[in-house]
Amino acid sequence: MRFRILGPVSLSPRTPSAAKPRALLATLLVRAGEVISANSLIDELWGTEPPRTATTTLQVYVSQLRKLLAEAEHPHQATEGLLLTRSPGYLLRVPDEDFDLARFETLRVAGRTSYEKGEYADASRLLHDALGVWTGPALSGVPHGVRLESTAIRLDELRMEALEQRIMADLRLGRHRELAGELMALATEHPLRESLHGHLMVVLYRTGRQSDALRIYARLRRSLVEELGVEPGRAVRRLQDRILHSDPSLDWRPPGPGGAAVAPSAGPLRGLPVETTRFIGRHEATASAERMLRGEAGGRPVRLLTVAGRAGVGKTALAVQLTRQVADAFPDGQVLLRLRGALGRALTAEEAAASLLRLLGAAGDQGSVGPVPADRGRLTAALQEAVRGRRLLLVFDDAGSEEQVRPLLSAVGDCSVIVTGRRTLSALDGARHLILEPLRPDEAMEMLHVNGGEPMAADPVAAAEIAGLCGYLPLALRVAAASLVARPHTTAADLAARLRDGRTRLQRLHEGDLDLRACLMTAYLEAKPEQQRAFRLLGLAPAPDFALWTAAALLGVSLPVAEELVEGLVRAQLLETRPQPDGRQVRYGFHELLRVLSVQLRQDESEESLHEATRRLCGAFLTLSRRADALLAPGRIPRTGDPAPEPSPYAADPVLARYSPLTWFREEAAGLVESVRLAHTAGLGSMVWELAGSAAGYFHTCAAWEEWEETHRRALDAARRADSRAAEAAVLRSLGDLAWQRSEADRALGRYDEARRLFGLVGDQLGAARCRIGEADVLLGQGRLPTAARRYGRALAVCSAGHDLRGVVGALSGLAMVDLRQGLPQDALRQLAECGRAARRLGDRRWAEYARRTAERITAPQERVAAVEVGPGMWLLDPGRLSFAPAAADRTIGVPAQRLAQRL
Repeated sequence: MRFRILGPVSLSPRTPSAAKPRALLATLLVRAGEVISANSLIDELWGTEPPRTATTTLQVYVSQLRKLLAEAEHPHQATEGLLLTRSPGYLLRVPDEDFDLARFETLRVAGRTSYEKGEYADASRLLHDALGVWTGPALSGVPHGVRLESTAIRLDELRMEALEQRIMADLRLGRHRELAGELMALATEHPLRESLHGHLMVVLYRTGRQSDALRIYARLRRSLVEELGVEPGRAVRRLQDRILHSDPSLDWRPPGPGGAAVAPSAGPLRGLPVETTRFIGRHEATASAERMLRGEAGGRPVRLLTVAGRAGVGKTALAVQLTRQVADAFPDGQVLLRLRGALGRALTAEEAAASLLRLLGAAGDQGSVGPVPADRGRLTAALQEAVRGRRLLLVFDDAGSEEQVRPLLSAVGDCSVIVTGRRTLSALDGARHLILEPLRPDEAMEMLHVNGGEPMAADPVAAAEIAGLCGYLPLALRVAAASLVARPHTTAADLAARLRDGRTRLQRLHEGDLDLRACLMTAYLEAKPEQQRAFRLLGLAPAPDFALWTAAALLGVSLPVAEELVEGLVRAQLLETRPQPDGRQVRYGFHELLRVLSVQLRQDESEESLHEATRRLCGAFLTLSRRADALLAPGRIPRTGDPAPEPSPYAADPVLARYSPLTWFREEAAGLVESVRLAHTAGLGSMVWELAGSAAGYFHTCAAWEEWEETHRRALDAARRADSRAAEAAVLRSLGDLAWQRSEADRALGRYDEARRLFGLVGDQLGAARCRIGEADVLLGQGRLPTAARRYGRALAVCSAGHDLRGVVGALSGLAMVDLRQGLPQDALRQLAECGRAARRLGDRRWAEYARRTAERITAPQERVAAVEVGPGMWLLDPGRLSFAPAAADRTIGVPAQRLAQRL
């Protein structure tokens, strides 16, 4: 072997001498044949706080490694090399014949196949050869980052599985005396591994050492009680009882030819994990599921129950807890079958059936397991025979698809089955479905207190923050609590501070073999490449939830294709749906921790890809926002000097088509503000001020002063960077409107004056006229009536000549108020009549209705009126005193006069 990781990491003929290059080699080897991003390699080598020179140093290490690999390459590989640069990182090609892991896997699988066929001698030989490939603990001799540590654990566990299967083959061959010494050493090395002790007990019993076998059990029990506070499992306890009573079924019998079916073991099966933690919460879910399985209230028991939910939500824990609660209804036993192997690979239907058959036959009979048939037909027949006449509850854990479990279900007959998995297996006939969401806040707090001990209970404020930062996900909560227990010198407040940074949160939620990121990554890695890309790019969505058109824009695909992709992510539990009221189209969103993962994985996207996704998103937002604004205030045209942008092909939102523009703005307001920030950060120039301007009308209507200022501050910066005087003028005029709405008269006049000057420089007379209307509004409010009238009059002349109906409406309504303040109600009525006609030509029903209502109030019988509306959102307060003020910051339209008067 020229490439070794099953022991000290090495490369023949020469291994890198420094630790970091060896760790780089190890990281590339464990994912040989895959492209690993540069960012992932940096994370593995330096953790969450890499030096500023990490990228350059990584390139140096890669260059050094290439030189070493060149010495090891075959002649036919020398033209291109083994270590290739592939965007966004590197790929290491390793020939199987030169890689110890590939050799081990080949021999291990062949040995397992021989064992299942009943060919025990071949199985023992092949597995012995597979174990001979190892030279020590996996990936030793290199510093371990998060991924190498978890891979080393999985590989070592795979080694133990191969070892135990070889021991079982030797047991079937009657090699008891040869096994005794080896098993003694293994039991000492692994004092808590019950299966090894069980094999040793069988060997000792069969070699006439019954008392020694019982002493081994006593030693095992003492170790488990002292170390973990638990009793040995049901299987090894039953084995001890059979040895104590010299059960004849424990005697060795030579294996017969062929592959006879496994006989069911006597007595009830108890194949559930040892209960080491307290089950918390989920009372309604477990009660409902228990009623289904028991068939209470006169109903028939449910034969098939699926439990679905995202990674880390506690599906297995609930299934095991539920199985314990209903154990009395299944007197012949309960068995849990894991449908994934040690490295996370999904078992095939045949592998799963063979594993279940072994569990059904071996759970109560250490060391006397018969051969398992190799073909599906005989497996099915053997399973049917094993469960016939028995009331069993089976748990199929972590199912990947209906295809994986359907053959099992057909084979186990009338047994009740619980199937867990991330996806809802909706195509399984007759199934009832339970979908798990994260815990409630109070349940999450209880989990932190139970697992985190006194430090967590001592600071409930910090604990509540930790629960929120963990997204109330059970696995994340367990890891957080374990992290605090492992660091007794820290506090809950310290842990909360460490978790606040979203960039490093997932890395910090890793303690021992509890690795939240690895758990969440499982669903991502199993997704199709196009779904993985969608998961990465949808993290750019600018709001906590988003509509389908947002996904289409970010992904650059049609709406039907976008729907297929996001629904696929929903089924994979990588995305969640957010139903909307009134039957509006569903929206989508990330769980908090999955959004963090999406942001991290986004580093694998090229800068060009991210820039284009941002441009498409902002373009779709702009098209829809302009449409909504045109419906909200017809004729409102941004005077930025830019040509009208091309409509986005992704801008198709049924909410805007079926509901009011205000409904659309309310749903998308947060995303609209964030899209302005994205456009500004991406340097999209005109899109920044166009987006901000398209939202100003909504911000005005809803008195969203902070959002108005934030978006226009970015727009002003973008306009000045682009040296666009017209855009700068338009933004300044809008900021003048904002200042006046905030009763900042001097600031408003300054903004209007600066904007009018810039409009003059670019020759935009209509833009300058709009500024004069704004100035006149302020002057009117200050009681400077003649000056206000002159500004209104000049603006009216320019707008009329330029056919700017919105400007005409604004100027006429202002003149009407001046006339009213000057005691000329008839002149005011004439101005209002013209204003109403212009508003109707414009198609603006709000302003037309305002003109009509105001005229009616002027002609009403003389009586004291609290306030008179002088424009949508503008009120004349106490006409007896004729004072004028802008609307207060109320986020409704049409504030009642009395309440508004009291507030002002």
